Amino acid sequence: MPKKLLTDDALHRSEVTANAAMNRSRGIAGVNSYAKDLGFDVLAFLRAKLQQGDAVDWLDVCCGTGKALIEAGRELAPVTTAARLTIQGVDLVDMFDTVSPALTYVRLQAVPVRDFTPQARFDLITCVHGLHYLGDKLGQIARFVSWLKPDGQFLANLDMASIRSEENQPLASPVSKLFRRAGISYNSRRKILTCTGPAALTTSWTYLGADDSAGPNYTGQPASDSYYRLQ
Repeated sequence: MPKKLLTDDALHRSEVTANAAMNRSRGIAGVNSYAKDLGFDVLAFLRAKLQQGDAVDWLDVCCGTGKALIEAGRELAPVTTAARLTIQGVDLVDMFDTVSPALTYVRLQAVPVRDFTPQARFDLITCVHGLHYLGDKLGQIARFVSWLKPDGQFLANLDMASIRSEENQPLASPVSKLFRRAGISYNSRRKILTCTGPAALTTSWTYLGADDSAGPNYTGQPASDSYYRLQ
């Protein structure tokens, strides 16, 4: 284990966590997009939900500038009203693009993820390369999957190598077992975590802190490792 692990408050002040290069210009579709990085067509999913006539709620965690959410809002404008669609983005850093007043259903909020409290359950929760910078990754994932509607979808990029034991050993195997028991799937090739419907991810492990000096992960960008004491 590194000599000094950071608390969440210290991690929030880290230059690695406030990475201006990650998820700042990613769009909703195309080459550099949510569709490509998640292998999931967010627009098609939301459009299909809207056509069913129900209220639709999408939460994007670590949304960066919010570019993808704003683009989605514009694309979906012909098939929605403010009462039927909510697109909500949360990010630690207030570097948001300007949201047109016409897109009343697109809301961007600068707040630490741990302090965000949802007012609704969600049809879709995404976290595109955001878990790389969070401290208690398992604790946050547990929160996210508990916020889903009965048929809601959760998708996130996750580097299993960043979840480590007090002895600085990777915990990919035991974490995978935790996920499977909760009904959460992990694609190790694409490094994508998915869940359908609300899940209860529980563990007796103790979160110890994060290391922001871990260096670049598979994305090529510096990231943080999260450490746990197994019990």
